[in-house]
Amino acid sequence: MFGHTEFSPYLCTRKTENRGVEQLVARQAHNLEVARSSRTSATKTAEDALYTGRSVVLRGKEVGRPTDEIGNFAGDSVGESPTKKMPSIEIFSDRAGNIYKEAANGMAGIVGFTMPRLHTGKQWYVDFCAYDPAGDCMKRKKYMLDRMKGRGERRRMGTLLITRLTERLLQGWNPWVKDDSTRHMSDFSYVLEQYRDYVGAMAKKGALKQKTAYDYLSRLSTLETYMQECRTDMKYAYQFDHSFAVDFLDYLVLDKDVSARTRNNYRTWLSTFASWMIERRYCSQNPVEGIRHLRENEKLRDAMPQEALVRMREYLYERNRPFLLACMMEYYTFIRPDELRHLRVGDISVRDREVRVAADVAKNRHERRVGLNTKVLHLMLELKVFDAPSQYYLFGRDMRPGKESIYLNAFRYEWGKMRNALRWPKSYQFYSLKDSGIRDLANAQGVVVARDQAGHSDVSVTNRYLKQGKIVPAEVKDFDGAV
Repeated sequence: MFGHTEFSPYLCTRKTENRGVEQLVARQAHNLEVARSSRTSATKTAEDALYTGRSVVLRGKEVGRPTDEIGNFAGDSVGESPTKKMPSIEIFSDRAGNIYKEAANGMAGIVGFTMPRLHTGKQWYVDFCAYDPAGDCMKRKKYMLDRMKGRGERRRMGTLLITRLTERLLQGWNPWVKDDSTRHMSDFSYVLEQYRDYVGAMAKKGALKQKTAYDYLSRLSTLETYMQECRTDMKYAYQFDHSFAVDFLDYLVLDKDVSARTRNNYRTWLSTFASWMIERRYCSQNPVEGIRHLRENEKLRDAMPQEALVRMREYLYERNRPFLLACMMEYYTFIRPDELRHLRVGDISVRDREVRVAADVAKNRHERRVGLNTKVLHLMLELKVFDAPSQYYLFGRDMRPGKESIYLNAFRYEWGKMRNALRWPKSYQFYSLKDSGIRDLANAQGVVVARDQAGHSDVSVTNRYLKQGKIVPAEVKDFDGAV
């Protein structure tokens, strides 16, 4: 009669009060000598049995021992029941997707597969046991080697087969699960680690912009925080479903009180992450597709009036001319802040009065050239920008040309200090300079010229920057109509 205690090499074995249980486990490990040894020896032998492919216990049944033709364990008498009813169990997994089980009474569980082992003798074969989710039991998988000629050839093929099977099992493969859902039982935290490594690798190779990679990883950290704070029962990849996605987005809105725009940005990222999982067969469908966007409020950003632009120039010319150059570049060239921080001195042509935005820097991955205003060029000459090597960044660590680019939020940080000093509203942002520049250029030279300078694909995109201001124009008040 076999005991019902289960053991795992990955889990801590709970102390038992009945020494007889240990003796049964020791006998099950085919080591009667250990049955008379100490508590530690019995436990260790049971763990060794799992590693070496010897018999292991699941629901009181011994797996791994030879059976006769009708399914009885070898050595058991007919009519004798080798099982004992087990309590309810809970399924969970390790980080690589291997399934474990734990009894409701707290006894430690069993690994979801045994390591492949070569058997020699009358028959040569490699076998192992793996958990079958459909039958909720361990099943034995066997690969025969008798067709190989010679003991040496059989042993070589057995070694290769064991190596390959072990590698696949550790990656989450299960012989009893269909191929299209092989990775669905992978541990979700393991999937998140794989995604984090993928984003980092794509950023290093230039396939993802550094800012995009930073945003992705930041949202990933928020997702992990949600799982920790809400204690979600999220263990396997297949549990990344519609309900989980909805609950996460509701958590952002209700618990973190983020704006509708931020929530929608998280929804977009979550859909991108789901597509990445589908490509790698961690899930079969995108659970975010049925989740709608929330209606967004208008961005809290206003174009700046002429008097504010003049005040800014006077203030920065006296206190921070390198940052004034950045502000003038934003106002006259419409280059995005993240593109601006990656410009190099060699990207500026004094003869043609142009600035080249390289493809690997541009947001849309297409190279473009924008005009360089005479006022901006004069300030560059005053600051001796062109004395620096052409490979230097235009805005280095101290806002002057340097070997290293300025950090991500440097423009916004400097702008915040000036805005507080001038007591401006928060709706005046660094990116407001682009809004103001497009407005002023469109009024002076036409919307088509502003579109081309901004690199917009259509005039409709440019018109978004020409939104109605909050100040009523004086021309409306003094208009002399026909009535």
